[in-house]
Amino acid sequence: MTDSLTAPVRPPAAGAWLDRTKKASTPKRRPSKANRKLRRAGWLMVIPAVLWLGIWVALPVVATFGLSLTDYNVFNPPKWIGFENYVTVWNDPVFRKATWNTVVYTFWTVPVSMAIAVVIAVALNQKLRAQNWYRAAFFLPQVTATVAIAMVWLWIYNPQQGLLNAAMSFFGLPTHAWLESSDTALWAVSLVGVWQGIGMKMLIYIAALQNVDEALYEAASIDGASTARKFWSITLPMLKPATFFVFVISIIGAFQVFDQVYVLTDGGPANATTMMTYEVYRSAFQNFKMGLASAQSVFLFAVLLVMTVISRRMTKGDEA
Repeated sequence: MTDSLTAPVRPPAAGAWLDRTKKASTPKRRPSKANRKLRRAGWLMVIPAVLWLGIWVALPVVATFGLSLTDYNVFNPPKWIGFENYVTVWNDPVFRKATWNTVVYTFWTVPVSMAIAVVIAVALNQKLRAQNWYRAAFFLPQVTATVAIAMVWLWIYNPQQGLLNAAMSFFGLPTHAWLESSDTALWAVSLVGVWQGIGMKMLIYIAALQNVDEALYEAASIDGASTARKFWSITLPMLKPATFFVFVISIIGAFQVFDQVYVLTDGGPANATTMMTYEVYRSAFQNFKMGLASAQSVFLFAVLLVMTVISRRMTKGDEA
């Protein structure tokens, strides 16, 4: 009797526990007629968007991959050549130059415009007189046609009558042919990209700042934190999700720059401002090498995918 009372109690086997769990679980109910109607209505509403994406996004992407494996010049049927276009792209010094220019343009415009946008957003998030007018003024370049903006900057950079050289002459500084020199053309184009890209980034940051709890700033003020300390310890950490989003879309937009280059420099001088998208345009619509242009587009897509994955890994957990 004593042995039976002092004997250790063995836990039930795992299989028995699973069997009891399965028995205790309630059977799945079939969706009601009303729910089925709602699901059908939902699918009917989604179908137009799915068709639009399929026709205007999925099919062109598949066609681009297919054409990249052919020799196609619009006038003759495509001829299968395999990966020959990719070998040509890899060995093309002009496309390598365009890739390098795009990387330099991206790593110059994205961080600078983001930093300026954060400062402006924080300033315009304060209670200012005519606050909305200031916000509209900074956002205006974003909604203005890029060609029109490029024409204005083309006049600013004009070596004879441009505003920039006039200002430099006023202060006794030497003038310069900004868009005609290979040393300054890329930086001049990048400055236009920085100026135009501030508006959208500023707007996103302002929207993110609206969600920051004011109690955090009040608690920091009670602890004696300075304005700079609040900015580094509260504002920037709370803006991390917005920063990740802005960073990704800014990289994608920078790698797709075209209008500014087309109007300001036409890729010159000596390919100093030729970008990847502009080289795709030249291959397709000036040289009529559609297969080569498709391979260049696939390469651009791969670079963007890698950049997005790297930025995602760098900010992992910050955007949550």
